[in-house]
Amino acid sequence: MPGTQTEVDARNASFWDELCGTTLAKQLGVSDDSPQSLARFDEYYLDLYPYLEGYLPENKSGEERLLEIGLGYGTVSQILAARGFDYNGLDIAAGPVGMVQHRLRLLGIDDPTERVQVGSILEAPHPDESFDHVVTIGCLHHTGDLAGAMGEVHRLLRPGGRALIMVYNRNSFRRFKMGLRALPGRIFGRGEDEEEMRGAYDRNVEGVAAPATEYTSVRQARELLQDFPEVRVRRENFDDLRVLRRLLPRGRLLGWPAHRTGLDLYITAIK
Repeated sequence: MPGTQTEVDARNASFWDELCGTTLAKQLGVSDDSPQSLARFDEYYLDLYPYLEGYLPENKSGEERLLEIGLGYGTVSQILAARGFDYNGLDIAAGPVGMVQHRLRLLGIDDPTERVQVGSILEAPHPDESFDHVVTIGCLHHTGDLAGAMGEVHRLLRPGGRALIMVYNRNSFRRFKMGLRALPGRIFGRGEDEEEMRGAYDRNVEGVAAPATEYTSVRQARELLQDFPEVRVRRENFDDLRVLRRLLPRGRLLGWPAHRTGLDLYITAIK
């Protein structure tokens, strides 16, 4: 993770200005932000991650305030806003912010520019104890300071508030497989290609790897969130094993294999 935090932030702002999911959108032929195109993208995205919606919070009181950190193509944002939350969004890059502001307008929400802002979770522009919920899917591990980002999530939540955090699993099957592939290089002193590992998780359309990525074990996640009285962690997601697709379609891999060595940790933490 080279460079100062300021340098990492600048690289992240540039890299993530291309919406996370752009490669998928191109594969689907989605080239505009019309309601029909976004619905097509969202349907495919949620089919890829069929467990995701079940993790997202419900607005039980009808008046709960929520912050989403890391916005991407805005699929999760639209679901949360449509559930009636007092929705707010934060992203280090302008592209995702613009997309989510657009989605809020499509939902008839008339103040999207106040609700969704450009900024870093490491310096979140919100007072202490501002939110009943914080949702962040696939973002905090890219900040360059995962511990600091987790601390900010705790600061922003009200007592009894709930965080949903997805970060990459250090002990996933993918990392194990890539570690085996890199073993000859380590034996001969070349070490692990850290950029190749980052690129195996996130690349832009030009094939450039994300600037910074951290990986977390279940134990480490609990340690990072030790200020939360209640923390639950579950593993999800699994690569499509193409050579075994007929015997083991990805849908089957999302069961027991994903819950043991899945790509992602889904963390629910209550303050």
